[in-house]
Amino acid sequence: MTIHAMPLVVGALCVMVIFYRYYHGFIAAKVAVLDDSRKTPAYTMYDGQNYFPTNKWVLFGHHFAAITGAGPLIGPVLAAQFGVLPGYLWILIGVVLAGAVHDFIIFVASVRHGGKSLAEIAKTEISPLSGIIASIAVLFILVVALAGLGLAVVNALAESSWGVFTIGCTVPIAFFMGLYMYRFRKGRIVEATAIGVVLLILAVYFGKDIAHSSLAPYFTLPKTKITLFILIYGFVASILPVWLLLCPRDYLSSFMKIGTIVFLAAGIIIVNPELKMPAVTEFIKGGGPIIPGALFPFTFITIACGAISGFHALVASGTSPKMVSKESDIKTIGFVAMLIEGFIAILALIAATALFPGDYFAINVPGPLFETLGLSTVNLDHLSAQVGETLNGRTGGAVSLAVGMAQIFTALPGMSHLMDYWYHFAIMFEALFILTTIDTGTRVARFMIQEFGGRFYKPFERVDHLPSAVISSALISAAWGYFVLTGSISTIWPMFGTANQLLAGIALCVGTTFIIKLGRAKYMWVTLVPMAFVMATTLTAAWLNITKNFLPLTRKEGSAVQGYVNIIFTAVMMICAVIIIIDSIRLWTKALPAEKNEAPVSKKEAAHD
Repeated sequence: MTIHAMPLVVGALCVMVIFYRYYHGFIAAKVAVLDDSRKTPAYTMYDGQNYFPTNKWVLFGHHFAAITGAGPLIGPVLAAQFGVLPGYLWILIGVVLAGAVHDFIIFVASVRHGGKSLAEIAKTEISPLSGIIASIAVLFILVVALAGLGLAVVNALAESSWGVFTIGCTVPIAFFMGLYMYRFRKGRIVEATAIGVVLLILAVYFGKDIAHSSLAPYFTLPKTKITLFILIYGFVASILPVWLLLCPRDYLSSFMKIGTIVFLAAGIIIVNPELKMPAVTEFIKGGGPIIPGALFPFTFITIACGAISGFHALVASGTSPKMVSKESDIKTIGFVAMLIEGFIAILALIAATALFPGDYFAINVPGPLFETLGLSTVNLDHLSAQVGETLNGRTGGAVSLAVGMAQIFTALPGMSHLMDYWYHFAIMFEALFILTTIDTGTRVARFMIQEFGGRFYKPFERVDHLPSAVISSALISAAWGYFVLTGSISTIWPMFGTANQLLAGIALCVGTTFIIKLGRAKYMWVTLVPMAFVMATTLTAAWLNITKNFLPLTRKEGSAVQGYVNIIFTAVMMICAVIIIIDSIRLWTKALPAEKNEAPVSKKEAAHD
C-alpha cells in the first residue's frame, strides 16, 4: 500500500481543530470553569521577578518554547522503526485526548494554588506523603531530563560554527527585547517582536557566512566548551528576572520554531512525498535494531512529547502559571501549545518515513549492526555527498530527521541546490528547540528545590530571595551539568521515556484529584481514562525493560554497573508512581461520596469559555 504524506497532515489538522473547538472547549467551560474575575498569582503574588503579568501571546511563545524539547522531534523518528501508522495514530489520539488535557488541567491547578509546583499541588490535594514522593521523583526526573536534553544540544552544536553563532546571537537579542518591552518602550510588544525577528533572521542568514569565514574557528567549539557555555546560560537564565532573558528568548525562539514548522507543513503538502517506510514493519513484534521491544508498549514510551509528556506538567506548574494574566488565557496556552507540539511530532514522523528504509536504518543503526539486517541503502551516498557529511551510523534520530527535512525542502521549486543549507539549518533548528527547555527546566527545578528547602528553613522557599535562588540554581545546574560533562547520562538515557511517562501518569493522577475537589467529580474521566492508559502502558514497559533489557546487562562484562543503575532507577520510579496512585485512590474513595452533593455551576462561571 502506497502512503502519501499530504492526507496525513491535513487529516491531523482537521482532527485537532475539531477537538479544540468542542472537546477542549467543553473541558475549559464545564470542568475547569475558567473565571477571569478571579485574580491570577501574577497579580496576587506579584514580585516583578517570577510573578509577572505577561501578554498572552508572549507567554504562549514562552510556554510553547519551553515544552517543545527533543521529544516531538526525536521520539517519532525513532518510533518510525515500527512503521508509519503506529506512531501516527498514537500521536494524534494521544495529543487530543491525553496530552492537551494533561497540560491544561495542571496549568489550571497550579494557578489556583498560587503558581505552586506539581509536588506542592500533590501535597495539598492528596497528602503530605504524596507530596514528598512527588518531590523526590520529579527532581530526579528533571536532572535526567535536563542532562539528556543538554547532551542532545551539545551533540548538535559541537564543531558547528553556524549553529553556535546563531544560537549565541539569540541571547543578546533576547536581552534587548526584554529591555525594550518592559523598560524602554513599555507594552510595545509588536515593535520589539518585529526588531527581534529581523535580527534573528539576520543571525541565521549570516551564520552560513560565519562558518565559511576567518571567524569560524572562534565559533567552532568542542563538546566540553559548549557544555560549559550552556551550563552558565542555564544558571544565569534561572536567576535573572524572568522578563529580561528567559521569556523574551523563548518568545523569540518560538517564531523560528513555528515559522519552520509552518514552512515544513507547507512543503509536505506541496511536495506530497511518498512515504517509503511501510505502514507497519516486521519489528512490531520486537527485535528491532533501534528500540529493543515490541510495538506494545514501547511505542508509548518512545513517543513521549508529541502525544503526552510529564515534563510539560513541570512547565505548567512552574514558570507559566506565575505569569498568566487571566484564567481564560490558559485555554489557548495550555491546549494549543500542546496541539502544535503534536503536529510537530507528526511532521517529524513524516520526514523520517519519507526516507527509504535502508537509508533510515543505515543512519540510525551502528554500521556492524546494520550489516546484519539484510537491508541495502538506496540514496544514502548521494545524500551524504549533498550535505557534505558522512551520514552512516549517525544514531540518535537527529541526523535522520535533518536529512528528511532537508530532502522535503529541496524538493520545492528552486530549492534543489540548497541541500547542505537546509540540512545544517535543520540541525540548528533542532538545537534551538531543545535549548529552550534547558533554561525553563533549570528555573522550574530551582523553584522545586526552594519549595523543598522551605520545609526546613522557611525563607528559603521565597522565590524572590536571591541567595536561595543562587544556591538552588547552582545545585541543579551542577547536577545536570555533571552528567553531561562526564557523559554518564548515556547509562540512564534509555530510561528517560519511561520516567517521563510515569511523571505524566502522576500528573494526571493529581489532576483527577484536583477535579474531584473542585466539585466536578462527574467529569473526572477526562483525566482518569488517559491516566489509566498511560500508567498501564508505562508500568508494563518499565517491567519489560527491567526483565528483558536491563537484567541481561548485569551479566555482561563491562556493562554490569549500567544494568544495576538502570534497574534501581526504574524500580524506584515505579514504586513512587504506584504509591501516589494508591494514596490517591484512598482519597477518592472518601471524597467521591461527598461529591454527590457537588455545587452546581453558576451561569456566570459557565459563561467563561
